[in-house]
Amino acid sequence: MPRKSDVRSKPRKPTLAERADRHVLYQNSVQDSDWEIWFMTDLYKKLRGRSPKRLREDFCGTGLFSCAWVKSASDREAVGVDLDPEVLAWSREHNLPKLRPAALKRLKLLQADVMGVKTQPADIVCAFNFSYWIFKERAALKRYFQNARKGLKSDGIFMLDAFGGYEAFKVLKEREDMGRFTYIWDQAEYDPVTGDFTCHIHYSFPDGSRLNKAFSYHWRLWTLPEVQEILAEAGFRNIRVWWQGTDPKTGQGSDDFTPVEHGDPDPAWIAYIVAEK
Repeated sequence: MPRKSDVRSKPRKPTLAERADRHVLYQNSVQDSDWEIWFMTDLYKKLRGRSPKRLREDFCGTGLFSCAWVKSASDREAVGVDLDPEVLAWSREHNLPKLRPAALKRLKLLQADVMGVKTQPADIVCAFNFSYWIFKERAALKRYFQNARKGLKSDGIFMLDAFGGYEAFKVLKEREDMGRFTYIWDQAEYDPVTGDFTCHIHYSFPDGSRLNKAFSYHWRLWTLPEVQEILAEAGFRNIRVWWQGTDPKTGQGSDDFTPVEHGDPDPAWIAYIVAEK
C-alpha cells in the first residue's frame, strides 16, 4: 500500500465563476453602448438640428460608454466621471488600450464626485443604469441635478433612464440566459415607507458554479413624477419621458422609444428622461 505522502492529488480546476471577470460580465449583460449612442444622437439631432460632439458620462464605471462615444465619430469627446478608483483602474487596463491613439486623446476619465465635479460644458450629460438612484434624499438628488445642469452647454440636454411598474416594488429574481452564462437580477429588498431598494446582480455558469452579488445596489426607487419634479426644481425645462415600445412578435420591450405624456400600467417598463437646460 502506498504511503499517503506518495499520493499526488490532481490540482482542482478553477470553476467558471472563479475565472470570470465581473466587469466583463456586466458589460456583456447590461450595457448596449452602440444602440444608446444611436438613440442619443438621433434624439439630439431632432432637438438641435446637429450631431452632439461632447459627452459627460456620470457614474461611468468601466467607461465602456465613453469609449464607444469617442470611437463613434472622429470629432467626439467624452469625459467619464466615477468615484470608484478600482473600476477606473480596470477601465484603464482593459478598455482604454482598445482605443486608437487619436480616440484616446479625446477621452478623459476622472475620479471625482458627480455632486461637485466641474468639466467643460457638454452637449449631453448622461447618468444611465439607474445610477442616480444612489441619492436617496430629495435634496441630494436636486443638488446632483443642479451640478449636472452646470456641466451642460447653453443648449445641452441631460439624459437619464428609469424603470418601474408594479413588479419593481416586489422582491423577485429574474434570469436571462446569455449563452456562456446566466444573468440574474435580484430585487432583494424594498421598503415601502422609505423607498429603500436593494438589488443584486448574480451570474451562474454551465459548470454549476455561481458568482453571487457580483454587484449590489442600495438605492431609492424613484418614480417618474418625482424625478421630473426635481429636474424642474433644479432648473431644467422641456422635460419629457421617452417610453419603450413593445415588439408585437415577442411581446417584449423593443428599441422603439417615443415621447409620451401618459404610460401604461405595465408590470415592468423602461423609459428615458430627457431634460433641456
